[in-house]
Amino acid sequence: MSNKNKSTLHEKKGVSQPETTSKLSAQKIKLNRAKKNSVNEFVDKILEGNITFLSRAITLVESTNAKHQQKSNEILEQCLPYANNSVRIGITGVPGVGKSTFIEAYGRHLTSKGKKVAVLAVDPSSSVNKGSILGDKTRMEQLVTDKNAFIRPSPSGTSLGGVAQKTRESIILCEAAGFDTILIETVGVGQSETLVHSMVDFFLLLKLAGAGDELQGIKRGIIEMADAIVINKADGDNEKNTKIAKVEFNRALHLYPLKESKWQPKVLTASALKNIGITEVDEMIQQYFELTKANNYFSQKRNDQNKYWLMSTIERQLKDNFYTNPKIKLALDKEIKNLENAKTTPFNAAKRLLKFD
Repeated sequence: MSNKNKSTLHEKKGVSQPETTSKLSAQKIKLNRAKKNSVNEFVDKILEGNITFLSRAITLVESTNAKHQQKSNEILEQCLPYANNSVRIGITGVPGVGKSTFIEAYGRHLTSKGKKVAVLAVDPSSSVNKGSILGDKTRMEQLVTDKNAFIRPSPSGTSLGGVAQKTRESIILCEAAGFDTILIETVGVGQSETLVHSMVDFFLLLKLAGAGDELQGIKRGIIEMADAIVINKADGDNEKNTKIAKVEFNRALHLYPLKESKWQPKVLTASALKNIGITEVDEMIQQYFELTKANNYFSQKRNDQNKYWLMSTIERQLKDNFYTNPKIKLALDKEIKNLENAKTTPFNAAKRLLKFD
């Protein structure tokens, strides 16, 4: 039969893709990738204030990929001459104190004056589900849509020191992009305050009144780091409690010796939700900068920041080099087994590992 060889199971040659959707598209994608990965273009766009390229550069900075780190280092090197032209303000407080609301109100106040504001977050993540404690920054609904504002959270995973390092590098990129005010937010649950204090020019502590927070604030060492305390949510029925708390905090601050900056820390009240007291907070911060720039403490602190980050970077690199050394990994496994079998002590094991070549 003539139809014998025309089975429906007969394999037909596949349809080849037209030139326009195969080779040309692949070539275009490659060109786009090459263009995207150009260090010079990243730098040019960042200096133009391009938010998209700024975000991509910070993503490279935060990446643990070796190629990404090399590229981000090149971008940082080229952006560095255009950095250090902003004021850096650290803002901390316990969860629920109203940091996001305050930062939005303060940020909008600054942008209304023609300032360019970048908000960065040093945010230790949950050790259980790796989620960000500070949560979604889109809570700053109005600030996030402001063309003169940039908001970037950076959850840290398990390494708070690592995210602090990345935040320091992100500051440089934001300054190069033309942001003259950098607001650095920390969640206020421990070590993060110390790290943020080491990278800012002014450290602001947000507190609550009427929640037993006054005594806690006096007891905690964080009050020694604060250049000012702002008691938030000073509205409605809480106004009376706020006034009492202000007196208590003022008494506490005067127990401490005068700071090296010659600045006497101040206590102000505010209601970020109702936009009350924000102007006064800004005026107080400006007074601080006028004083510290006049007595050269501002530039001295910037030098101290750079020294701190030099030492911190060396320590982090030495630690990384130690734990990524293949010989150390094998020796470490052996020492851990010896520990489990009670054949050595942690101190002797550490001594041998540190002498290991």
